[in-house]
Amino acid sequence: MFWQVVAVLLVLGLIAAVIKVFYDIAALIYRQFISIVKRYRNIKDSDRAILKKYCAYYNLLSRRDKVNFEKRVQRFMYSKRFIPRGVDHITDEMRVLISASAIQLTFGLRKIFLTHFDKILIYMDAYYSNITQKYHLGEVNPRAGIIIISWKSFIDGYANLSDSLNLGIHEMAHAIHFENKIRNEEYEFLGKDALLRLEKITAREIVKINTKQEHFFRPYAGANEYEFFAVALEYFFEKPTEFKSALPDLYDTLKKLLNQDPISLYKLAV
Repeated sequence: MFWQVVAVLLVLGLIAAVIKVFYDIAALIYRQFISIVKRYRNIKDSDRAILKKYCAYYNLLSRRDKVNFEKRVQRFMYSKRFIPRGVDHITDEMRVLISASAIQLTFGLRKIFLTHFDKILIYMDAYYSNITQKYHLGEVNPRAGIIIISWKSFIDGYANLSDSLNLGIHEMAHAIHFENKIRNEEYEFLGKDALLRLEKITAREIVKINTKQEHFFRPYAGANEYEFFAVALEYFFEKPTEFKSALPDLYDTLKKLLNQDPISLYKLAV
């Protein structure tokens, strides 16, 4: 009798385990299905209102481009996991504006959504990295497919649109740099000729920065080629006219690389 009870319990336990596995699989499939549905539906009115209120780039676009921008923000937003770290919860403003910062950089390219980076971690302020043993405001980890953002610093970048300090642009620039080299469906989306020209200009300008010559960029651009690219895109979008005057060959190279020209965009809006 004892062994019969044990056998029944074992069978029941096995059945429960199988049911749980099927339940977990079904729940995962359902979540993925809902995520895919949300990616391709129209953006919510409340999310559009966030773009109108806070995203200067979006407000410069034509009506047709705004619709396209909204669609791409929607797809980006629902193809990522936004994970809170030290924040109570992920707000709609966080999802919409962080997604918009990525689409701003890729808007002139074919539909690029940084597919390798499927997780976005959001801290409220600076955070300590056990890897570098330093405090950071943001970073991109290509091995883990993670983009990390300090929300306070991100918002500070949005608050001043002419200081060439924009964390969203900076970190998404890093993500673009890495994504272009990762072998997936978005591999090598940046033009090779423009990249080769960028490498030569970068090497030339980093020498100038690191030898303390007067330079249009802030000193941090001289850290390495990745930081140079990220800083360059901050200036490209926030001080395009001054940028083109100071570094015309670099401006034109970035214009070709991203297939967009902020100067023309600003002129159309006037």
